Amino acid sequence: MKQLLILGHTFPEPTTTAAGSRMMQLLELFTEENYQITFASTASISERTANLEAQYISIKNILLNDTSFDEFIKELNPQIVIFDRYITEEQFGWRVNEICQEALKILDTEDLHFLRKAREEAIKNSKPISEANLFSETTKRELASILRCDVSLIISEYEMELLQNTFKISCASAKAKDDTRTELLYYLPFLVESFSENTFLFKQRKHFMAIGNLLHAPNVDSVLQLKEIWPEIKRNLPDAELHIYGAYAPQQILQLNNKKQGFIVKGWVENVEAVMKNYRVQLAPLRFGAGLKGKLLDAMRYGLPTVTTEVGAEGMCGKLPFGGTITILKEEFITAAIQLYSEENLWNKAQQNGFSIIEKRFQKRLFSEAFKKHIHTISTNLEKHRQENFLGQILQHHTLQSTKYLSKWIETKNR
Repeated sequence: MKQLLILGHTFPEPTTTAAGSRMMQLLELFTEENYQITFASTASISERTANLEAQYISIKNILLNDTSFDEFIKELNPQIVIFDRYITEEQFGWRVNEICQEALKILDTEDLHFLRKAREEAIKNSKPISEANLFSETTKRELASILRCDVSLIISEYEMELLQNTFKISCASAKAKDDTRTELLYYLPFLVESFSENTFLFKQRKHFMAIGNLLHAPNVDSVLQLKEIWPEIKRNLPDAELHIYGAYAPQQILQLNNKKQGFIVKGWVENVEAVMKNYRVQLAPLRFGAGLKGKLLDAMRYGLPTVTTEVGAEGMCGKLPFGGTITILKEEFITAAIQLYSEENLWNKAQQNGFSIIEKRFQKRLFSEAFKKHIHTISTNLEKHRQENFLGQILQHHTLQSTKYLSKWIETKNR
């Protein structure tokens, strides 16, 4: 049986992060192709980690800077290795390359870390994100990782265009007619297998909600923004409340809970669908971030219109109208939230726009078979593919020599 090894920074938590949901979608695609899957990580399993073993996926705890990994991967001998972000590729890529040279190496970027960090730094320095410094050390590291891998999965069309146009990296598409071309990037967004438009109506719903993993800096910043914005919304809608959901809330978020003000921190919720179907509007004033926002996709699936920012909606709707309202200024955000909450016709239109986006842009059937074919094509033409990406071989040879010997030095020191 074909072997797939996934090297994760953490084990997937689909009920706490969009990245966890994304990983579960990838696991499903390769399970459908009859791969025997092993998921390995240096992290510990948490109470919210997905039960992979119930899905016949093996799990393995591995050590960083340790030859035990070499022995493990040599015995497993995978045909495909997936790194769940560039840092994981930096840590283990050279070992994979030395021991399993014929393995196809896939980088699942999740989102472009350098883009998210650059935007966060711009916000901290009171600059617009349009002035974010994209040419940083993190950018060099992440792009080097992309070039060293055979394929990198990109979740957002915006990020595909950024990598192709600004950094001149070749890309492929699920709709590409020629699958023999050597392409390093592949657009694979969130995949929705099914959804129903039969959901609660405008008058059956009440209150606002916000959701997101609260270990994630953009989500923490978003909640802090909401604390500033909420009093004006509450003044215009005195019966409304705002409920904040998300795992791993830090103290600075927990202490914002104020029932009298209608600003209520609820914490982690396991069943997002059951929650979202009861609220009237989602608020997501994201000032920075990257990739696709799982909270917005979930909201559209469950008929929940969203008020967000250009960053929040980035890569979501293409040329289709958004499932809610996209704003730039705080004043616009407040006005949009009040209108969407109060006007039934506007709300119904936003809900239908969301359903249309899901149907036309994120249905699994639009991407799954083309992706499987693309991976098969590269796997069967791997030597040619790598020859045409000779820059990647140069980076593999030179850049990772330093990583390799630093790792070996740490390994020796640890002994």
